[in-house]
Amino acid sequence: KVCLQRQNEAECAYTLFVVAIFWLTEALPLAVSALLPAFMFPLFGIMGSKQVASAYFKDFHLLLIGVICLATSIEKWNLHKRVALKMVMLVGVNPAWLMLGFMVSCAFLSMWLSNTSAAAMVMPIVEAVAQQIIRAETEADELEMSCSNGSINPALELDVQERSSLSYRVMLEEQMNLNSLPTQLDSERKSRKDKYSGIFKVMCLCVAYSATIGGLTTITGTSTNLIFTEHFNSRYPDCQCINFGSWFILSIPITVIILLLSWVWLQWLFLGFECGKKKTAREEASSRVIQEEYKKLGPISYPETVTLVLFIIMTLLWFTRDPGFIPGWSSLFPKYKSYITDSTAALVIGLLFFIIPAKTLSRTSNGENTVIGYTPLITWKEFQSCMPWEIAILVGGGFALADGCEVSKLSEWVASKLTPLGSLPLWLVILISCLIVTSVTEVASNPATITIFLPILSPLAEAIHVNPLFILIPATLCTSFAFLLPVANPANAIVFSYGHLTIMDMVKAGLGINIIGVAVVMLAIMTWIVPIFDLYTFPSWVSNLVQLV
Repeated sequence: KVCLQRQNEAECAYTLFVVAIFWLTEALPLAVSALLPAFMFPLFGIMGSKQVASAYFKDFHLLLIGVICLATSIEKWNLHKRVALKMVMLVGVNPAWLMLGFMVSCAFLSMWLSNTSAAAMVMPIVEAVAQQIIRAETEADELEMSCSNGSINPALELDVQERSSLSYRVMLEEQMNLNSLPTQLDSERKSRKDKYSGIFKVMCLCVAYSATIGGLTTITGTSTNLIFTEHFNSRYPDCQCINFGSWFILSIPITVIILLLSWVWLQWLFLGFECGKKKTAREEASSRVIQEEYKKLGPISYPETVTLVLFIIMTLLWFTRDPGFIPGWSSLFPKYKSYITDSTAALVIGLLFFIIPAKTLSRTSNGENTVIGYTPLITWKEFQSCMPWEIAILVGGGFALADGCEVSKLSEWVASKLTPLGSLPLWLVILISCLIVTSVTEVASNPATITIFLPILSPLAEAIHVNPLFILIPATLCTSFAFLLPVANPANAIVFSYGHLTIMDMVKAGLGINIIGVAVVMLAIMTWIVPIFDLYTFPSWVSNLVQLV
């Protein structure tokens, strides 16, 4: 019996290793690799086919469907573009504030849309604004140079009465000094070229990084948060502490601090703080582009209004379902409270997008318009085009691996081997786990990274008798810190494709933001997150699980 148990552990470990290698190398599409447990587990006798198949569709997928319905409608009716432009108009077009405006708007959008969609939507606007800034500054610099070399010299175009009162000798001496201008002009030209290049670089990077940072804020903001939530709720069903409201409370300070520090870091690295000074040509160019883009949208339409109202309702339902400090709306159904999750609200609102009409279809006959039907806010084809099926299958594969680790007792074996780590200080264990996932996520996809490490870190926390949230929350947040390379995440790849950045630009900027991110997460998990979940107390829902095992 013991030999059979060891065999199951080894076979499950082999399956995990094979899937991890395929995920890290991306030799096959991620979704295809995620299907390997579906036939390897039954082949090794670890789990039956029906048991494995049930892991590929869970509550997570229902929540994802509701969120994608909302995202599809937002993108279809250009509500996201209106919100982004309005935010930038509110903060102004001073260079420093303009960059912050783009970062805030992109981060806000990525809370509700995918990071990729947020970056793809904001980047064309940023590109247009940056082009206008360069064009306006080039014209201003050319005018300034032509004035300085005498081709347009105001002193030589003075009124006749003024000329009589000036000394021509002084004017002649000023013209003589122009012989020293070529060297000075070359250095100024190089300085302007560096400045223009810096503008493009900082605008591109602020979009890529803010799209990732904003996704940390909500459970639905990024796939890593969703994967963590489903894994946690599946492994610890007696704990209901992780929901939309509690996650928002713990993560919003982290997002704000990282966003502000990243803004300062990028400003200092590429432009310098003197670039925050007022420059009329640049501000006028930026303002003109943003105003023109906003005017193109026209007045807010009926579909936009309905989408905005449904978005607000969905958000309120998430926040008020079970806020913790007061009874939520789920307490109105005490008999079914344990059955209601965030996916319930997401699905109810998501279905409305297929029902509420966006416009009616009519036919004119004998001078009369006859209504023959209507077009809903979104259609099934539009939903399908936005639905990230690869992520859905990838997450399902992760759940199957997690279930296989528990059934085969591999998680227990891993926990027993990790017990010696309990002798290390808790903050050091958390820091090591954060640094490891931050390093791996630079070369592997974020969903694959978190899917690999969650089944390892959960037994680790149980083995050293620590609240699992103490390790899982920081690790989940740090999995999103893929800032170094264009291939690290799709948002980076999108901005890199515009051709304004080099690999070293991204590595240099991303390394600083990685350090900022890990430092802020460590500060958060040791301070304000502790009282939210009473982290220093080993919870009963873990004790019950350990006793059952």
